[in-house]
Amino acid sequence: MRPDELLPHRPPFLFVDELLEVVPGQSARGIWRLTGEEWFFPGHFPGRPTLPGVLMCEAIAQVGACAVLADERFAGRLPLFGGLDGARFRRQVGPGDELIIECEMSQLSSKGGKGSGRALIGGKVATECDLMFVVVSG
Repeated sequence: MRPDELLPHRPPFLFVDELLEVVPGQSARGIWRLTGEEWFFPGHFPGRPTLPGVLMCEAIAQVGACAVLADERFAGRLPLFGGLDGARFRRQVGPGDELIIECEMSQLSSKGGKGSGRALIGGKVATECDLMFVVVSG
């Protein structure tokens, strides 16, 4: 499934290339393939292009939003960040890397919820975080 079938995000702010698995209202897994042509690499950092950690957290949130929006109760709505806790950046990510992004909902109500996720490279955690979100009218 393509993430743009669920998410309102579009390039250059769509950070999921493909959804591997979606369990509506529960969890999702996706891939972000970094080509090196992304807009942030030239300035972050010249000579050592590095994916900003905050964008990995956004990618986790986008995968989580796919899990939420795939649930028919949330069709036409929009999950927005309400908070971010426990973010840890464990590996540098750069051009040519492929992130496997996972997010699982721990709480979900008509008004919002909580989830946790991680981004992996070669099976090793690059980033992990807990997120809170509110769901608003689209």
